[in-house]
Amino acid sequence: MLSRIAESLFWIGRYVERADDTARLLDVQLQVLLEDPWVDEDAHSRSVLAIMGFPLPPVEEPVGRRQLLDTLAYDRTAPGSIAGALVAARESARRARETISTELWECLNTTWNALPAMTHGRSAYDYFQWVRERAAIVAGIVDSSTSRDETWEFLVLGRSLERADMTARLVASRAVSGTGGASWVSLLRSGGAYEAFLRTYRGRVGDVQAAQFLLLDRYLPRSIVHALDRAEQCLAELEPGVRLPGVREDAARTLGRARSHLEYLPVTDLQTNLLAEMEAVQVACSQASDHIRARYFLAEPAVWMGEHL
Repeated sequence: MLSRIAESLFWIGRYVERADDTARLLDVQLQVLLEDPWVDEDAHSRSVLAIMGFPLPPVEEPVGRRQLLDTLAYDRTAPGSIAGALVAARESARRARETISTELWECLNTTWNALPAMTHGRSAYDYFQWVRERAAIVAGIVDSSTSRDETWEFLVLGRSLERADMTARLVASRAVSGTGGASWVSLLRSGGAYEAFLRTYRGRVGDVQAAQFLLLDRYLPRSIVHALDRAEQCLAELEPGVRLPGVREDAARTLGRARSHLEYLPVTDLQTNLLAEMEAVQVACSQASDHIRARYFLAEPAVWMGEHL
């Protein structure tokens, strides 16, 4: 496969996942501002921007939910925002038009065409729901109509890498806000994992169980361990039989080290150092992305806001 096509597929997966997960994270954080009148809106908004890797305005400039939405939801020029990610996903799909299916192209193109109407005159919550639905349609098309060849592997590799990074950011928002921020139940709902969590733990909702589920559950598609493991599998499938036994490429080694560290770290230690551990996951995803770029993509890399800490 041409490196240009492979890179476009990889970024389609990442951009769509970034839009989906940013919508989920913003939905939770705006609920916190709406439900708790005692929350410091400026400090809370700044913490969200910092977690997402955006530069912070000067201290003398107050930051509120309006600026949070303008920056993270509606800005079409910033690939780190929801609208910007959807625009970038469509552009990546255009570059790989001869490889992706007609259904996938039409879905991304329709989403791009509907963006102006969705970002003006609609509530933020309607917008977030629409983004999640469009991302689910993209994922369904990829999983149901794409051959399990290099095309699928690069799409899912990008999606998995971004999902691990964004779940880490979602959990980090809890660590930064503490008890005054979103509850673990809200985080589970945001990740689409609440009902699965109740079935797994028989209705027992606690911080330890919730942290274990979002970070370590191998059966939950949005858990960090599951996403890292899925990315490792994609890397292995891209070059079957090439590596010597026991020898791993740099990207797979980086992801495997991050996954193993989380799996074998005591949960109590994980909760004690939650922010540092989530930052370590983000660093591992960024390093793995660099290794993948160096290994498979020869062209000038795309600019991704918030990828590097």
